[in-house]
Amino acid sequence: MHIAINAHLLAHTRSFRRAGVSHYIEQLLIHLGQLDHVGRYSVYTTRGLDQQALGLPSNFRVLPSRWPTINPRVRIPWEQLVAPLLLRQIRADLFHGVLNIAPLVCPVPTVITIHDLAFIRFPETFRAYNRTYLDFATRLSARRASAILVVSEHTRREVIGLLGVPSERVVVTPNAARAHFAPPSAASLAAFRARQGLPERFVLCVGTLEPRKNLTTLLAAYAEVAQRFPDVPLLIGGGKGWLYDEIFRRLDQLKLRDHVRFVGYLEEDELPLWYAAATAFVFPSIYEGFGMPPLEAMACGTPVITSNSSSLPEVVGDAGLMVPPYDHYGFAEALGRLLSDRELAAELRSRGLARARQFAWRTSAERTLAAYRAHCGS
Repeated sequence: MHIAINAHLLAHTRSFRRAGVSHYIEQLLIHLGQLDHVGRYSVYTTRGLDQQALGLPSNFRVLPSRWPTINPRVRIPWEQLVAPLLLRQIRADLFHGVLNIAPLVCPVPTVITIHDLAFIRFPETFRAYNRTYLDFATRLSARRASAILVVSEHTRREVIGLLGVPSERVVVTPNAARAHFAPPSAASLAAFRARQGLPERFVLCVGTLEPRKNLTTLLAAYAEVAQRFPDVPLLIGGGKGWLYDEIFRRLDQLKLRDHVRFVGYLEEDELPLWYAAATAFVFPSIYEGFGMPPLEAMACGTPVITSNSSSLPEVVGDAGLMVPPYDHYGFAEALGRLLSDRELAAELRSRGLARARQFAWRTSAERTLAAYRAHCGS
């Protein structure tokens, strides 16, 4: 069995690109490496990510590009024109496209992972050229794929309904919190608070600055809460993605510059400490294929408030407070409850820790490996 994996979106740089899909690829490779010591893997990566950087076992061959393929203007020609030639050259048995798409003319069977269909459900939140390519290529790739892996039951239903894919070809391989997301020691948390100059209590939101994350609703909700809790600031962590100017316009309209702090991209090794230090984590996203930040926050013992839309209810379950995504009064009410009710906060911490333990990357890798073995050469 020789599997070729398109891992060009695996990023080890400080930017919004080192987010959900990059972490998915990283964890998939790590856990496949632990599970399978027999199959051969050719892993295609962007410039600078080689065998030594990834630390995979010897049956995994890492093949970095000479070009910056993490950039879509470079990656798209690679996956459509170069990849088919390479697949013939290395005599692969199967190609895995980890973000929706496989070569449209592919010489071997394909498996694709679809994380979400936001470009269909919310086209206005994408740049036109990205949306056009994603829509066309995803539909055709899904039609031709031997198997489609999805990260949640919600995405499974959407793939079946919106893309017209037979249900038997769609397999749920759920995401999970990575191992370092856990409650830190009291000493390390105290040192982190002092180093960052954090207040005793604050509200945290983490996510790329883009329309789908619905940060304007969060700001409107927080404006209501700040009147009751002026000593509890809102901290927003995440790199700038696209179409984010409206967030800062809304910030000024609500006169929240003195109460809201944008802390930028949060370093991986410190992200669990940000979660654990927060009094509450709020995630008002309109639409998520899975929704990693609420799961990570729960794994760190932080009470969660999130939208009741898309996949978020199946991730959070009964371990958090849920609100319709555009209901800023509802978010304000939930946040006010959490900031004033210590017993509720403690209950949500306990439920969140238990909920997070129900998700495991090993389970995702096992189901992925089963799909590979079922469809190699099919």
